[in-house]
Amino acid sequence: MKNQFFLKYAVIFVLNLASVSYAEVYSEHWQRDAFKVDVVKITKPQNLRLFLKDAKTNQPLHKFDAVQKQLKSCEKLLFAMNAGMYHSDYSAVGLYIESSQQKQKLNTVKQGFGNFHIQPNGVLAWNQNKSLITTTDDYSKINFNADYATQSGPMLVINGKVNPQFLEHSDSFKIRNGVGIKDQTLYFVISHTAVNFYQFAQFFKQELKVQNALYLDGSISSAYIPQLKRADSNFNLGPMIAYVDEQNCQKD
Repeated sequence: MKNQFFLKYAVIFVLNLASVSYAEVYSEHWQRDAFKVDVVKITKPQNLRLFLKDAKTNQPLHKFDAVQKQLKSCEKLLFAMNAGMYHSDYSAVGLYIESSQQKQKLNTVKQGFGNFHIQPNGVLAWNQNKSLITTTDDYSKINFNADYATQSGPMLVINGKVNPQFLEHSDSFKIRNGVGIKDQTLYFVISHTAVNFYQFAQFFKQELKVQNALYLDGSISSAYIPQLKRADSNFNLGPMIAYVDEQNCQKD
């Protein structure tokens, strides 16, 4: 049973699900027993951007409020999340493309320390016409003209199936975040409770029914979701993804 209230935006309560929408950003708090996540659904990825460094100082931005300061006065930040793993200097570990400029090349190393190298890892990329999440190997074989791209790992869901590397009863529990894709809609998910890889991937597969999903990071996972009154700021971040509302900007 659904009860709907229409004020500035719609608020929907469905048993264990609270959902808020504003502009083209649809946010949900999903809970079942001890499993709690926030989900942000993006239907127009063309308004997504990646941010890493200050345009004037070339220093890492670190925080979501610093991203807001990079925007024009007519633009509004509606959503942000950490968007891939980074080195100690906050540079991206893998492929990083911002505003059609490649800042870091595709990382094809398959053996190494850390989650990034759990195979297969993958790439989230988009331009004005298309979005994709695919394995690094598959991305290397296509000629995709990305406006933005970030590489991370491991893949959580591959062609509708959970990554076979994950163990159902793994005792590695962390706060985690990732992104999935279904029919050109992107789903960004961040957990409230510590989960293992298998549990996190199962959520993408079973509840969101995505075709592919990519792990973004753990422990430092952070999100800015004002619709859900969430504004994480505990950690300095590397690459960040942001949805920017431009509806108040004048068009030429």
